[in-house]
Formats: sequence, C-alpha cells, structure tokens
Amino acid sequence: MARILILIGGHLCTAPRPQKEADTLAAAGHEVTVAGVWFDAKFAARDAALLADKPWRFDPVLDFRPGRGDRLGVRLQAAVARQLYRRLGLKTPALLGYGARRLLRFAQAQAADLTIVHSEAGLWVGQQLMQQGYAVGVDFEDWFSQDLLPTARQTRPTAWIAELEDALLRHCPYRLVPSQAMAEAIAAHYRVSSPTVVYNLFPQAKPELPQVDFCTSNPVRLHWFSQTIGPGRGLELLFEALAHLPLPVDVHLRGACSPAHQTWLAQQIPVGWASHIHIHATVPNGDLPARIAKNDIGLALEQADPPSRELTVTNKLFQYLQAGLAVIATDTAGQREVFRQAPAVGRLVAGGDAIALAAAIEDLVCHPAQLQAAKAAARQATQARFCWELEAKTLLTAAEMALATTKSSVNRTEPILALEPRPLAEP
Repeated sequence: MARILILIGGHLCTAPRPQKEADTLAAAGHEVTVAGVWFDAKFAARDAALLADKPWRFDPVLDFRPGRGDRLGVRLQAAVARQLYRRLGLKTPALLGYGARRLLRFAQAQAADLTIVHSEAGLWVGQQLMQQGYAVGVDFEDWFSQDLLPTARQTRPTAWIAELEDALLRHCPYRLVPSQAMAEAIAAHYRVSSPTVVYNLFPQAKPELPQVDFCTSNPVRLHWFSQTIGPGRGLELLFEALAHLPLPVDVHLRGACSPAHQTWLAQQIPVGWASHIHIHATVPNGDLPARIAKNDIGLALEQADPPSRELTVTNKLFQYLQAGLAVIATDTAGQREVFRQAPAVGRLVAGGDAIALAAAIEDLVCHPAQLQAAKAAARQATQARFCWELEAKTLLTAAEMALATTKSSVNRTEPILALEPRPLAEP
C-alpha cells in the first residue's frame, strides 16, 4: 500500500476526474488524500456530501468562503500578483491560482509516496516537490499553457506555464491526458514520450438510467451543460443554428449564469425562440446523469481555439453517451477520435458552421428512427468501450508502474532533476 496525494485547484465537486482517480486508487488498497481549495459555500456543502461514503479523505488547505477572515487577503494577493506580472513581468505562484504555497506546504507535510497535480498552480507545486526529491505525477486535464482564449493569453504567463509543463513531462513517471489527440500533440511539442491516455469516462449507470421515448407530439429536447453559461463555449453557434431550423425544439442549458451573462444570453436568442430556451442550475455530480437522461440530443459544441479545446474530449460528450443521448458534436480532433470508435452515436458538424448544425439537428428530429438508433448506439458504446470500469484499469496500471519506478529511486535529501527547459517544437 502506498500513500498518494492528489492536488486540485478548487472544490472537489467540480473535479470529477480527480474523484474517479481517488476512487480507483483507494479501491486498489492505497491510502489516498485529495487536497483542494474552498471559496464557495454551496460547493463546500456538496464536497461534504460527496465524502459521505468515500474510502479516502479530502482536505481544503485554503478556505476563503464568504465570511472567512482571510478572504479579502487571498483575493488581494491574487490581484497584486496579476499587477506585478502585467507591469514588471514578475512571476509568483499566486499568479497561477489560489493557494499554491498552501498546497506546497501541505504536500511537504504529507510526504506521500506519489503526489499527483491537476492544475496550473499544481504544476508549480510539482516542480518544487521534484526539486526536493519527491515523486510527482501530473494529469493534464487540459493542456494548461494552450487553454486560454487569445484575449486572456495576453495577461497570463503562458511561457512560464509551458516551462513547468516541460519539466513535469520530462521527469514525472505518471503522466495522464484526456485524449490520444492531446497525447500526440504534447509529445511532439515537448519532444517527450507520449503520456498515458485516460478518457473522462464515467461508471456505468446503476440502476439503469430512465430513457426518454421520442414522441412526435412533443418537441425534441436538446441539452447542453457546463459550469458556466456564457460566451466562448459554442452557444453562439447553437443560437445561430436555431434561426435556420424550420421546426421547434426545446433547448435545455444547465450551468451558472451570472447577471451579465443573462443579458448576453438574451441578446443571442433568435426571434420567436425565447419560450423554447430553458435554463437550469448546476446540480451535484451524482444527480447530473438522471437530469441529462431526460433529454434526446446532447450538444458538444467545442471550439478549435484555444488548442486545448480542439484536442480534448470533455466530460459532457461522455456523459451524454452514458445517459443514452444522441450526440451532435463539432468536428474537433478530440471529438473525431470518439466518433471514429462509435460513429453511430450521432452527427459530427464543422465548427463554426451554423447551417450544418441546423441540418444535423433537423435530420435527427425529422427521422425518429435515426434518433432512436443513435440513442441506442450511445448506450451500447458506453457498455462496450466508454465506461470508467474499463478505463480505470489503464489509470491503475500507470499508477502502479510509477510507484514501482519511484520506490527505489527517490531520495528526498537531494533533488532528482535539474529543471533546465529544452527547445520545444512549434505549437
């Protein structure tokens, strides 16, 4: 049995991938701790509920929920870090995320056999730990240095993040990515061996999720979800497509929608469609599959920019499959990867082509037999390939190999590497 520490940059309830990682490693007999940051009272309550039946523990190493004494100080520190970078180019850990130094101190105190990092701040923590001789793993839930829109890249230390990525990729024995497309791109860019691919899959639904039967007397239900409802997530394409649809559908959007984004959303909705747009709040992860299953078609409208979005396969696509929905997805490299393995689950459409998206929706809506066949194919794909019960074996093998590699080689009295970045390939 090994002691494994998983570091995340926020709340546990918004981190399904680390949750599954912890479940898998704990089920294999390892002592697992997850450490993160608390800043939202509602999410903290969800975190507590999640932990009720878990064989591992979660520690919020930084808690600055509203009303906490250090909330203002934490936010001020982050604001100062951003100003120092913009004005002087000064790079500090607070620039990468809340609680970076707290996470480092916690990891040092834990002295785990393997510490796995999952965020930009975690990259810095991982580098520091490696310099002190600790065994470190990294999960590229996103390609961090390539995961920002152009406007955001101007104020983010992307070159520094890339240097941290390079160091961890060259020296970590445990390196995960969410798609083969991302694995190949990262390996080529950093001139390293390919990381291990572990898809963002979910356990098979138990009990079986209820399926919605298509009924010609009711509009077909389209579903899209994310943590945030707002611009830059493909919704612009959806609303443009609705204007080209000759028949009604109901659109169900799930996510947090701020007042500013509500104004933006109202401006996007085509004339005559307001009564068909339904907004739903986020729900705990355990409730989400049943909510998704009430719909007919899942929308995965990822964009080609930033590059990380082009290469990844997001949670939503696999959750649509798990819930038995037909899927309409934009033709990104990551989503093509899934459709090559399960082409019958729906339709791929060119990114940015609203007319093609409208045609794909119309095709499924106007042909009930095709819609039902796609939904059946989604359920079959989950059972045969896209379920966590199968993917967990890949993750566990990667972890066991990393532990075997580091058990005899790590000496915590001396650094295990010299962090000199080497030339990278062009993105």
